[in-house]
Amino acid sequence: MNLGKVVGTVVSTRKEPSLDGIRFLLVRLVGTDGKETGNFVVAADAMGAGPGEYVLTAAGSSARQTTITQNRPVDAVIMAIVDTWEIGGKTLYVKD
Repeated sequence: MNLGKVVGTVVSTRKEPSLDGIRFLLVRLVGTDGKETGNFVVAADAMGAGPGEYVLTAAGSSARQTTITQNRPVDAVIMAIVDTWEIGGKTLYVKD
């Protein structure tokens, strides 16, 4: 699992037919401190995430285990929208 922030969308007019109807979002990965790592991932959106939201992504075979992505050719999926995170009793992020 990775923590990231939705920074954009990816549009494809031609794709594998089994991917029709699935939105793809560009996610910038972040560390637990919320700072950007510089890495990006394109992820199938199984949760209805939007720009600026922090999300959890799964990759590899785990990405094909959501209801929306099951048995589809995806390598990354947004499988949760983050409401809060805390480390050592200190809250680092609370969704507005």
